Amino acid sequence: MTEFIVQMDNRPGQLASLTEALAAFGVNIDALTAYGHDGDGTVRLIVDDAVTTRRVLEEAALQHEENTVLRAHMPHRPGELARLTRSLADAGINIEAIYVLRANADGIEFALSVDQPETALPHLEVRGGSLID
Repeated sequence: MTEFIVQMDNRPGQLASLTEALAAFGVNIDALTAYGHDGDGTVRLIVDDAVTTRRVLEEAALQHEENTVLRAHMPHRPGELARLTRSLADAGINIEAIYVLRANADGIEFALSVDQPETALPHLEVRGGSLID
């Protein structure tokens, strides 16, 4: 999976324009977070079509970055996220973003953006989670 981090002005209509452009090209947004600070907006999103998203962002001249994102599943019970994040921290892996994709009694499916994706993989599997992607 690919995470896009898009920089734009923090003003009315910016997020609407971005999501409309993606929708017009059939891109489905799987996860999103957006926030503004001092007139600047940051949108982090995971989509079902990275190639088309990249083209839309480039055609709109929107400054963006891309990161590899891991998708995993872990039990939905107290302490699981704490164990996972401690394991990553102890290995020197920095978490850039976490997205909850789905949660129910069977577990939590989440996406994780880290600075060392390959190094993070064993930590996802060792802590009772299972790697989906």
